Amino acid sequence: MKEVINPPVRNIEDEEYHINIGPQHPSTHGVLRMVVSIQGETVKSLKPHCGYIHRGIEKMCEKDTYQQIIHLTDRMDYLSAHINNHVVCLLVERALEVAVPERVQYIRTIVDELTRIASHQLWWGCFGMDMGGQTCLLYGMRDREKIMDIFEESFGSRLLHSYYTPGGLMGDIHPNFQKRVKEFITYFRKKIHDYDNILTGNVIMQERTKGVGILTKEEAIDYGVTGPIGRASGFSCDVRKYHPYGVYDKVDFKEILGTQGDTFSRYMMRMHEMRESMKILEQLIDNIPAGDYSAKMKAVIKLPAGEYYQRVEAARGELGVYVVSDGNKTPYRMKFRSSSFSNLSALDHMSRGFKIADLIAIGGSLDYVIPDIDR
Repeated sequence: MKEVINPPVRNIEDEEYHINIGPQHPSTHGVLRMVVSIQGETVKSLKPHCGYIHRGIEKMCEKDTYQQIIHLTDRMDYLSAHINNHVVCLLVERALEVAVPERVQYIRTIVDELTRIASHQLWWGCFGMDMGGQTCLLYGMRDREKIMDIFEESFGSRLLHSYYTPGGLMGDIHPNFQKRVKEFITYFRKKIHDYDNILTGNVIMQERTKGVGILTKEEAIDYGVTGPIGRASGFSCDVRKYHPYGVYDKVDFKEILGTQGDTFSRYMMRMHEMRESMKILEQLIDNIPAGDYSAKMKAVIKLPAGEYYQRVEAARGELGVYVVSDGNKTPYRMKFRSSSFSNLSALDHMSRGFKIADLIAIGGSLDYVIPDIDR
């Protein structure tokens, strides 16, 4: 009889496995593939693989006029479409030294803040659902509809608007705009308390987010992490404060900073931001000045030859656009600095040593939008 040799006992907990999360998975918040190395349930490393929906937007912009580029920027971070439009308009206006009517500046600032709230509402619903609370998604989408209805009535669409144009706006606001914005503020001031009751104060959610996915202030700066994520780590980086545009220099609002830099802090930053955005709206909505909704612009816009850079505070952090002009009606080179791309770069560092289940919470707290990364 042959001697039976027992195979060596394998200790699964000591072995390292590589698993794929995505590219098609709800918790990747878009078409993103993450190759995660785990030992047991502990994350050892993470490599994001981007490019699944890359469309070559920057190269397309280099073939379009400055008015046409606006329609492409809608399709990057589609939850911050108005703000994406704003950064290109500001660059063109400052390059040409165009005096934009004060009415336009007020309306743009109001619409930007409505966009920020709508984006955070969708994030809150998705983050709560990632944590296992489907009610959050229903509440977040319900309240976001109020803003979408305002946008649809004034701009004709709900998601991709192309409402801003170099020099001003495509058209004036709807006669009901101010009334409906004030009604929304009154409505949402009461409803945001439901968010705290349902999720913020939930013991299970706090246990899953406090002390999880820590990013220090120095690390946030090193990775170029901005927006609510950077501020949760104590990094003061609000473009609206340091490089004011629109009428942000005329309103009173706080740049709230965290100290923990964990997933819960990133959650709280967006909750604070929604409240601060409502404060901005309250200060502006009754004070929109009369006047034109656009400056006089040439039909064909040509920027003087040179290099230009403009930044704004989008819902996910600093959004920048860099243009090299050779004096023609299309840019010679155009490059976008998207916040989601920089924020995603820190995910590997934040996830190491935590459980695979924690990765879902950490990723949800980043609130990245994949078309903003792939462009």
